Amino acid sequence: MAKRKRRSQKRHTVRNWIIGILAVIVIFLGVYAGHHFYRIWNQQRIEQERIENERRAKELFIQQVAPEAQAMQNTYHVYASITIAQAILESQWGRSQLASEYHNLFGIKGTGSNSKLMTTKEHVDGHWVVIKGRFRVYDSWSDSIKDHTRLMLNGTDTNHQNYERVVNAKNYEEAARALQDCGYATDPDYADKLINVIKTYKLYNYDK
Repeated sequence: MAKRKRRSQKRHTVRNWIIGILAVIVIFLGVYAGHHFYRIWNQQRIEQERIENERRAKELFIQQVAPEAQAMQNTYHVYASITIAQAILESQWGRSQLASEYHNLFGIKGTGSNSKLMTTKEHVDGHWVVIKGRFRVYDSWSDSIKDHTRLMLNGTDTNHQNYERVVNAKNYEEAARALQDCGYATDPDYADKLINVIKTYKLYNYDK
């Protein structure tokens, strides 16, 4: 009887030991799974917050430049959607150094003491190259938008009618094509990028 009792106790001890190990494994797997799913959830949350903050920043930029762009359209017939889209592309949503420090939203070149020497990219002979150029400095984004309108109306020093087609365009798509044809930017896809920005953010609503 004693031997049988010892064997029974031994089996009971082994069974408890196995149950204990299984319990530890289950707890470990539960903690691991919980941590794994929490990490995924947290990454998704952070990404969603980043996307939402980006969306709000873009909305704020549009709200900041739209009133002056519309004022220029009402007086001089330069489409507000074109002005806003150019500001977005040229200034990287107002974040470029030229826009954030010197209030130049459109990459307009300048000379003299009221300009700043900076690097920029130009599309030359099928390749993007980095060059140095002087760009105008403004006191505000509003001043930059006004000067952009003057450029559209008065053209360049060598061709005062250079942007006449932009001002006389019947719609924003025609104005975008005219900007590229008139050589505003060296980017061969400039017009398509402007049109895409206008459609994506429904900037055509500001032309009404």
